[in-house]
Formats: sequence, structure tokens, C-alpha cells
Amino acid sequence: MRFPDGVEAVEGDLAEPAVLKRLLKGVRSLFLLPSLGSDAGILDAARQAGVEHVVPVSSITVQPHPHLGPARGNLAVERLLKASGMAWTILRPTQFASNTLMWADSIRARGTVRAPYAETALPTIHPADIAAVARAALTEPGHRGRTYALTGPAPVTARQQAEAIGAALGREVSFAETTRGQARAQMAAVFGEEAADAVLDVTGGDVNEGLLTVRDTVPRITGAPARPFRQWAEENADAFR
Repeated sequence: MRFPDGVEAVEGDLAEPAVLKRLLKGVRSLFLLPSLGSDAGILDAARQAGVEHVVPVSSITVQPHPHLGPARGNLAVERLLKASGMAWTILRPTQFASNTLMWADSIRARGTVRAPYAETALPTIHPADIAAVARAALTEPGHRGRTYALTGPAPVTARQQAEAIGAALGREVSFAETTRGQARAQMAAVFGEEAADAVLDVTGGDVNEGLLTVRDTVPRITGAPARPFRQWAEENADAFR
């Protein structure tokens, strides 16, 4: 990856407290992906290093589903940051378009997606739009002390996502709807039971307006339309070949 002149890249493990002081030397603003290390330790090190502004990726679920484990974790990071004394801009994206990479093995091997809640339509977001809002929050004035709910431009169902991936591949990708129980057994083996239940709730088992509503935050902040799921599918088709 090439960086602009005057930008220095440093490498380190955020799970290693000893390297944080070196990594944060001279840093004024910090983009934080939670759970890459001790979030409390990272924020404390940032404060001690003189970081002025932190932009964490939280989740849209913290408002409609604060009882779920992942949402509780994100909300805890938000509260730690607000108590730190540093300025903040909180990003709360909805379901990532890239979550469909979990289907890649099945699409490559059988040309089929097996998932529950085929007709639940969520305003899935392209990760590049999260990055675009983060760039604005980190480099432009007027975003400190703001919390931004981020979505894609339109609701899209799981079945429609499979169709979009098929269109990008130039071949049919079929959709076989499973039960929640079938999906839970597979997901729990990978993510654990609590995380599996949380994912299933927010992708169809317990959705509400907080998850279903399309927001205009991305175009309002970036000045460009939010990217539709089909664009993500076209850009990432090779992952499913």
C-alpha cells in the first residue's frame, strides 16, 4: 500500500501494551477497531500519548439491541471513550456487505447459499462507505462529539444478495432457506452460542425499525451516494469463484 508523502506507516500488535507507546507517538487522531486488544488499555495509552480524537467502529445494534453480547461490548467501548477526556466521533454501521464472504465456500463448491431469514431486508453497508465516513471524521472539522448511524442506500434481502453475487459471477447462485436452529448449530461451532444468537437476532430473528431504517448519513457526510450491495458483489466476485 502506498501512502502520501509525509505519512509514516508503523507496524505493531495492539494486543501488546509495550508497543502502544511507540505506535501512538505523534498521533493526533486514532481510528479504532474494537477487540483487537484491550480497548481500555488502548484508550488509556492513547490518552497518555496525547491523542486528541478517537473514531471507533461501534455498531448500529447498540441502540435497538443493547442486551445482546456484541452490542454490550461496543457500548462499553463507547462509554470508555466518552469518559477518557479525548474527543470522539462514533460510527455505528449496520450489517456489512462483506459478511456474505461466509457464503464463499458454499458458492464455490455448490453454487448455493444456505441461510435463514431469506426475505428479511436490511440496509447492508459497503465497508468502503464506513471508511469514507471515518476519513471525513478524522480529517475534517465538525464531526467531534457526533454519533453516526451508517447504512447502505436501500434494504436488500439475503436472497437478493445471493442473486447479486450470481450476477457478478455470470452464473446462477441458488438460495436454500434454512431454519434458525440449523443455522445456529453451524454458527455456534464457529462463533460460540452467544454470538450466534446475536447474529441471528439482528439478521432476521428480532429485527425492528432501528435495524431496518435507511439513513442518509453516508451521502450527507461524504458527498457521494452510498454504494449498493451489487457494487460490492461486483468488486469482490473473485472471492466466490
